[in-house]
Amino acid sequence: MAYSYLVLGAGRQGIAAAYDLARFGEASQVTLADFNRERAQAAADRVNHLVRNRIADAIGLDVRDEGASRRTLKGYDVALSAVPYFYNLDLTRAAIETGVSFCDLGGNTEIVRQQHALNPEACRAGVSVIPDCGMGPGIGNNLAVYAMELVGDAEDVYLYDGGLPQKPQPPWNYALTFAIEGLTNEYYGGMTVLRDGKLFHAPCFTEFEMKDIPPIGKLEAFLIAGGASTAPWSFQGKLRTYELKVLRYPGTFAQLKAFSDLGLFDLKPVRVNGTEVVPRELFNALFEPQVRMDDRVDGVRDVCIVRAHAKGKKNGQPTEAVVEVIDYYDEATGFTAMQRMTGWHISIVAAMMAKHDIPTGAIPLELAVPGRAFVREAKRRGFKISERSGPAEVVEEAFAQMG
Repeated sequence: MAYSYLVLGAGRQGIAAAYDLARFGEASQVTLADFNRERAQAAADRVNHLVRNRIADAIGLDVRDEGASRRTLKGYDVALSAVPYFYNLDLTRAAIETGVSFCDLGGNTEIVRQQHALNPEACRAGVSVIPDCGMGPGIGNNLAVYAMELVGDAEDVYLYDGGLPQKPQPPWNYALTFAIEGLTNEYYGGMTVLRDGKLFHAPCFTEFEMKDIPPIGKLEAFLIAGGASTAPWSFQGKLRTYELKVLRYPGTFAQLKAFSDLGLFDLKPVRVNGTEVVPRELFNALFEPQVRMDDRVDGVRDVCIVRAHAKGKKNGQPTEAVVEVIDYYDEATGFTAMQRMTGWHISIVAAMMAKHDIPTGAIPLELAVPGRAFVREAKRRGFKISERSGPAEVVEEAFAQMG
């Protein structure tokens, strides 16, 4: 059976998702919709060139136009949102009303929880709604579930993820490979985690530690916002600990914390010489040109890491499991690691939706997508997923030698 997919947003992640659906999604049609019709057409042309098939087409669409969005959604099996997170709640309502299953790249836990509150409406419409796909929290939460399965009776889960340039350039040692709004949204507020079985709000830029990630080396790890998303709520009463820390090159933590302490990630306007200025918008305007690497030699070549570490008991014995994926810029397709791990994760979920392998309703990703099913599909696409389970000392030694 063949399925029709609508990809909202023809940027980096949207085009990667469309490509993967054309290859692995049993697609009859993949439509890329974007405010910029020419960008959508260029994206469709690139997909068709890569898969050597005229399967992708393009349309112009402003997702802020609710009527146009509803008219466009009708008739597709699944819609994928690769537009900024603040459009996703309205798009979710439109998808439910038009009987189309819907998934998105998330990015804001409060909005995601509002989407989950639409579960009764989604069930009545007979559709699936899965927010928060992508590299994080998507792949992270799926690998966490898989690591929990390997342990048996899991008690504690620790996640680490990061997208970095392969060759960091000072002073920032960072390469932006997605929308700046998504990045700075992660740098404001904090993250809800599980501690001692209870929900706990952990502020951004706290709980610093160093992690050794072979073959990349020593990286900083610290808390930011949203990375665990809804999983602490999903696993409350089942786990003692669930948390995620972001990975960055040494020196980044001090820079970002200084920006945060100055209030540069705030959304409340401040008055400067009689003019109101939103600090985050000013920061975005100044920082993005410094780290947007698309047009620089070797700048687009990145590496992405997701590691899930679960602890618990199996047959009454203390057991740990570590599952990790490290991916690199792909020379064959020109896709960054961030595109592959973000765009291909949402396309995996979309294909599962189309095949009705995911329950009906608006369901948290970590409960809707089985860990083993995701790992199987990720390996089909060439992701190298390393896993070790057993006594703590065995797991630690095995991963110290990985790369």
